[in-house]
Amino acid sequence: MRAFKVTRDTNETKIHLELNIDGTGKYAIKTGIAFFDHVLSSFAKHGAFDLKLDVLGDLEIDDHHTVEDVGIVLGKAFENMEKKNIKRFGWAIIPMDEAKATVSIDIGGRPYVVGNYTPNTEKIGNFSTENVVHFFESFSNNAKINLHFEVTGENEHHKVEALFKAFGVAMDMATHVDERKGIVSTKGVI
Repeated sequence: MRAFKVTRDTNETKIHLELNIDGTGKYAIKTGIAFFDHVLSSFAKHGAFDLKLDVLGDLEIDDHHTVEDVGIVLGKAFENMEKKNIKRFGWAIIPMDEAKATVSIDIGGRPYVVGNYTPNTEKIGNFSTENVVHFFESFSNNAKINLHFEVTGENEHHKVEALFKAFGVAMDMATHVDERKGIVSTKGVI
């Protein structure tokens, strides 16, 4: 079983995360940001990851530190994963009504993000849409993965939710174990 616990305790956030990569999509997520909980739940469900996340953040200031630090902690959990026999690459195209999100991932040890997301609104509930890209940057830098994404649509809720669903599906594909693979790199290491 590929299960990890990661804790982060700073002056801005206190986070405890439990991740089972080989899960069934069970989740218990409490970040204090309702919409963020919702899209992280979609990520877990559609990626078939068991995810438990308890966060106490400085939301009296804003949601930036909470979103950023969740990306850091989730990224560190995936970075802890054994890379031998994973498929390494994953992708998904997910529609949600008028919105469509595309995500492609390479778990190759080289963090890089190329994102095409332009919010039409500043907030969805108490979630700042400017933090969407920052979440993925924080995740990628700590998971050491290459992540590309694009989102189109009109409804901000649909756009962001489709993006997190696609993220879950792509990560599920990339982390899937295939015993034939060994280390999927001509270098011999990831």
